[in-house]
Amino acid sequence: MSGNEATTTDPDVLVVGGGIAGLFCAYFLRQAGHSVTVLERLSIGDREACSSGNTGFVGLGGVPLAGPGILAGGLRSLLRPDDRLALPPTLDVDRLRWIAQLRRAGGPEQVRQAAAGMLELKRGSLDILGALPASAGFQATGMLQVYKSPAGFDQARRAAQTAAAAGVALRALGPDELRQLEPDCEFDIAGALHHAGGGFLPAPEFAVAFSRLLTELGVRLLEHTEVQGFEVAGNSVRLVRTSAGQLRPAELVLAAGSWTRALAKQLELDLALQPIRGYAVTVDRPANGPRLPVILVEGTVALRPLGNRLRFAGDLTLAGANRSIARRRVSRLWRTVTEHLPAMTVTGSSQVWTGLRPCTPDSLPLLGRVAGWRNLSVAAGHGHNGMGLAPAAGQLLAQLVDGKPTSMDAEPFRVDRFRPALTRRGRR
Repeated sequence: MSGNEATTTDPDVLVVGGGIAGLFCAYFLRQAGHSVTVLERLSIGDREACSSGNTGFVGLGGVPLAGPGILAGGLRSLLRPDDRLALPPTLDVDRLRWIAQLRRAGGPEQVRQAAAGMLELKRGSLDILGALPASAGFQATGMLQVYKSPAGFDQARRAAQTAAAAGVALRALGPDELRQLEPDCEFDIAGALHHAGGGFLPAPEFAVAFSRLLTELGVRLLEHTEVQGFEVAGNSVRLVRTSAGQLRPAELVLAAGSWTRALAKQLELDLALQPIRGYAVTVDRPANGPRLPVILVEGTVALRPLGNRLRFAGDLTLAGANRSIARRRVSRLWRTVTEHLPAMTVTGSSQVWTGLRPCTPDSLPLLGRVAGWRNLSVAAGHGHNGMGLAPAAGQLLAQLVDGKPTSMDAEPFRVDRFRPALTRRGRR
């Protein structure tokens, strides 16, 4: 059932957060036989939600945010505020500490391990989405990763060969081969990789449709309901005070995206999460626009057709919970798109959206029980890969809560891998 008033029925599991991460946690916890309540401070699919304005890509591509040159690029943004990564000057201690952790996560071995963890989750997510009812909305259209520079394309082709050995089918395409897939679209690029099994989830429609499926399965949704506090006894969360009443769950899962860190602080937990602002621009679809989802890899911009509309999204700004629109950042998106698609003509109105992606320094979500707590778990930090990571992450979280054998190695996603999360009394 759905509503905004709590009843005296206390769930086995309370999931705080009705975004894509929380919904998949609820799905697998319910599949395991638990009574589950999902608490969402907005409405499911609300425009302010992280899952509302993104491109919804699900595929096997993508690399961790940390890596060679990432901080140099961010510092360059102090002189070039329209650069793809912006690190505005800050004295915020938590943000500075996160930047230092980002630097440590950028070593070659750390990046390799993080990329492997992302790939494992993305593979699992594709399998899960493929098994959902067609009405849920996953569209396996195929996906393109395009490279403007010859050097970038050469590196991508070598990476594709390595990926093939790991069972990831990515086909390298020259401009002429790409034209066969996109005959109406003129690209100014060196080449592309095609992932036939990739696709997208329509955002925010998928979250709304999936929430209906959850209610049919018996999950209770409490929308427009905020957490107002917790009561703790020993190493357990005994009570959650909400704007709709009090709940006493046997297990509490914090899956509230960029707001997870603030909730955890109420329990005196220190999570390595920071919100990174991104932008999405939605326009009338040009006749010569792409038909497939496209990632402009070197420009860090993604494009996805939306029926008679076209959405392109990207940008990385580490500025706290600030959702204001910086026109120079929007202009960078436009410029990147026109550099890759110079003949594409855009007419009509455009809509600009900003959202906050909950990011960890190594781009892997925090998943599992919090050390020192009997009934507290976290599922957050999916970053700009949320749609592609959340399904398998939700399955893994449910397995960890139940203490069952996991579908993959859970160690890379440990909640305290950056620093121990402390209990209220300082116990670890």
